[in-house]
Amino acid sequence: MNTVNQPLTPSVPRPRRRDVVENDEFAAFTRRIIRAHGRRVATGDVEALRDLVALSAELDQAIGNAVLGLRAFGYSWAEIGARLGISRQAAQQRWGGEQR
Repeated sequence: MNTVNQPLTPSVPRPRRRDVVENDEFAAFTRRIIRAHGRRVATGDVEALRDLVALSAELDQAIGNAVLGLRAFGYSWAEIGARLGISRQAAQQRWGGEQR
């Protein structure tokens, strides 16, 4: 009979980091759509102005969700802040106190 001794402290698996897949292309596509929407408004589509401004709120919400998702995935505030060019304290102050 083979027995295996269990470790004294259980190992806690860290979440696996996902590989980056087509992020640059997806972001470029998104920027093109937003710029095109701005050009459409600029050609006289005043009714679309409200929708364009609403995109700003949607983008802020998406960024917050992304940051909180990265935190749940195991990224530190320092790692997130470094990617954004801000300090870990600034990232934590901006997104750490919110419950979504």
